[in-house]
Amino acid sequence: MPRFLASLGLIATLFVPSLFSQDTRTVTEPVIPPFCASLDAHLTSVNDGKFDTLAPADESKLDTERIQKAMDACGKGKGVALQAKGGANAFLSGPLELRDGVTLVVDKGVTLFETLDPAVMETAPGSCGIVSTGPGGCKPLISVSHVSGAGVMGDGVIDGRGGEKLLGKNKSAWDLAEDARPGGAQKVSRLIVADHADNFTLYRITLKNSPNFHVSYKAGDGFTVWGVKIDTPQRLARNTDGVDPGGGSRNITITHSYFREGDDNVAIKGGGPGELTNMTVSHNHFYWGHGMSIGSETNGGVSKLRVFDLSLDGPDSGIRIKSMGTRGGLVHDAVYDDICIRNSGRPIDITMAYAANGPAKGPSPPTFKDITLKNVRISGGGKILFDGYDHDHRAQIALDGVWLTDAANPDKPYTYTFDYADITYGAGGSNIQLPTPATDVTITGKPSAGKTGTCADKFVPFPR
Repeated sequence: MPRFLASLGLIATLFVPSLFSQDTRTVTEPVIPPFCASLDAHLTSVNDGKFDTLAPADESKLDTERIQKAMDACGKGKGVALQAKGGANAFLSGPLELRDGVTLVVDKGVTLFETLDPAVMETAPGSCGIVSTGPGGCKPLISVSHVSGAGVMGDGVIDGRGGEKLLGKNKSAWDLAEDARPGGAQKVSRLIVADHADNFTLYRITLKNSPNFHVSYKAGDGFTVWGVKIDTPQRLARNTDGVDPGGGSRNITITHSYFREGDDNVAIKGGGPGELTNMTVSHNHFYWGHGMSIGSETNGGVSKLRVFDLSLDGPDSGIRIKSMGTRGGLVHDAVYDDICIRNSGRPIDITMAYAANGPAKGPSPPTFKDITLKNVRISGGGKILFDGYDHDHRAQIALDGVWLTDAANPDKPYTYTFDYADITYGAGGSNIQLPTPATDVTITGKPSAGKTGTCADKFVPFPR
């Protein structure tokens, strides 16, 4: 145990709330708890040329029972550690359930692999590893349900193996996601699902290759993501969102983390029950993916969001708020400050006509208001959308220091969608030139020149 503790460098550092913080908690760097049990690895990871994986002979050697038994027997405030032994550095598991106050700790150099056997993950016979419109599906690898103070920590890896062929099938979970595009649902697992899990923590862990969303969190009070890496191949994995906070949740902080996935880097799901509120996203780096997103579910409401000190390097979308008339509600009181975006197809993507999850028009239209973009620097061209729904359901945005740093000579052009929107140019100025005439818009103030901040130290390589 002393070796493990030394490898994690347990230093509690105060996260100082700024004027922009909206999580009402005082969030400090998490600390790895003392262990109630340490489990030694029996398997060894191999590389098949594309993925770290297991030898075929090891695919039936599940560690589920011994991991679960250790967590069931652990007391509150303690952790179960997964550790290497000799050349053995891997664990293989089916569904696991975290217990009240218990932390699962994956040591540096260790990988916890999800089983490729859909029968192990199914919620009903034959319901997992298919495309279907019927009931049932797959259990998550790690469930955190109706508990408080649980966590997943450590400098190791949890690998959902979404790109590898499922046992007994000629398709991977990601292949099934593509098969589901014309209709039906991909019945595959999520890596971590937290439901009514107050004070849940993810710390320093690397999450890779989830079959579906990496982390879902809903109906909880207190969720901290600190120093986490999420890593999935670029645009090869549909619906592999990074972290998705859901409706009825409050007091959420995502900080000091690095995300690159095939879908939304962060997607705030405001679908209810209840509003999602009091959330801080700070000091992070996002790479490929669909950006810092709200939606498409906003019918439960989203409010009191602060995003600051964020780089988005090469995402499909940068700052993104998306909804439509079938699942819309009120999004308000959101501030994005000190943001650098480069080489994005849609660096500002604020739209009420998102159609990927159903018709754009419907009985539940969205409204976006009191949205402030402050100290935002953009380069590399792309489409900018301020796209409302109709006269009564509008996108109301303040631009306060929003600069296209290469506006005079961009490598790619900037284009615009601009309708049913109210745009205010703030004291910090902006050189965004919105096209007019446009459908049912108001513009307060006007574009201006100004001094832009630098992004020189914002874009960093994804850490290894």
